[in-house]
Amino acid sequence: MNQEFTVPGFLAGGMHCGIKVGENKDLALIFSTTAATASGVFTKNAFKAAPVLLDQERIRRGMGQAVIVNSGVANAATGAEGLDDARRMSSFVSQELNIADDLVFVGSTGVIGDRVPLDKIRQGVPALVANLRETGWEDAEQAIMTTDRIPKMSIIRKAIGNREVTLCGIAKGAGMIEPHMATMLAFLASDIAVEKETLDKVFRSVIDTTFNAVTVDGCMSTNDTALILANGRSGIKPVRRGRDLQIFRDMLHHVLSELAFMMVQDGEGATKVIEFFVEEAKSLADARKIAYAVANSNLVKTAFYGEDPNWGRIIGAIGSVREDIPAHKVKVDFEGVPVFTDGKGIPGVEKDIRVIMAAPRISVRIRMGMGTKSFRVLASDLTHEYITINAHYRT
Repeated sequence: MNQEFTVPGFLAGGMHCGIKVGENKDLALIFSTTAATASGVFTKNAFKAAPVLLDQERIRRGMGQAVIVNSGVANAATGAEGLDDARRMSSFVSQELNIADDLVFVGSTGVIGDRVPLDKIRQGVPALVANLRETGWEDAEQAIMTTDRIPKMSIIRKAIGNREVTLCGIAKGAGMIEPHMATMLAFLASDIAVEKETLDKVFRSVIDTTFNAVTVDGCMSTNDTALILANGRSGIKPVRRGRDLQIFRDMLHHVLSELAFMMVQDGEGATKVIEFFVEEAKSLADARKIAYAVANSNLVKTAFYGEDPNWGRIIGAIGSVREDIPAHKVKVDFEGVPVFTDGKGIPGVEKDIRVIMAAPRISVRIRMGMGTKSFRVLASDLTHEYITINAHYRT
């Protein structure tokens, strides 16, 4: 990391407690030394994992102090027993830290259908707490990773008034990423002072254009969770409006954008990140639908992997959204090079497009000619490696 990853008033750590085979870390803990304002955004999947159900219940208070996360087992589709397991995970932490149990949030990621090994977690928590430290964020990040190839961490510091404030975030996610109100797992911490209503509003707003504007495979997880804790240790007055709120919003956008990009970049087997910009749509809903129709098209994604300048797959995906789209108004370009306009392709650009498609990051702009609304989605390509990883995920 290029800069020290610490947040005033927060400790973090990660360890191996025996959930995963081998020695990789599989249990993480984030702890605010004082109770913090909290907000959370979660999956919309009907089969919500037990930790999600527990966190949704507790987030209503708008306060939190600790987050315990295990990797290797999702604790999803485990019924009432799984929910009890999540509560017991929470109690191990609250008792060891001597804090109220309802200030503890729980996260799990891994294989669906298996219950967490409570004995291993109970035995691991005392050592996990004992090893908490200000610089423990990298260990926490390693402990929440599953098929991730790279860690995903971001931090930013800015001045509000005459005080410096810090915001950091860690995340995991490489597959099953089209979250619909969250992402795989993401945990943010800040020493800013902010009231629950303000934090909740700005957090959800920024998530809509970051975590809710990415796709790897168009699949939604049962465990998607994004949590933020703000403990006020910076000493500033609570941020409510005006320039101070805009600074905080910009900080959130910076951290969430970096994490979102890293998740798409690290998509299972991915070799490319493609930015699909849909502009001049009739409505925001249309812009979003069109962007996702293109970004989730297996034909489009495999074309980018194969560096095949087959722009016909893009207009085919656009046209699948609405039958009344005026084809003669639609324009498509790759990195500013037009490939489709006035209802037909542009001849003589195939060589240029091949060069563009060989890059690790590519921008595709789609102008609908129907209005003023726009939406951007970050997507990965679809490769042979994606199939290999997911064909053997459980075994």
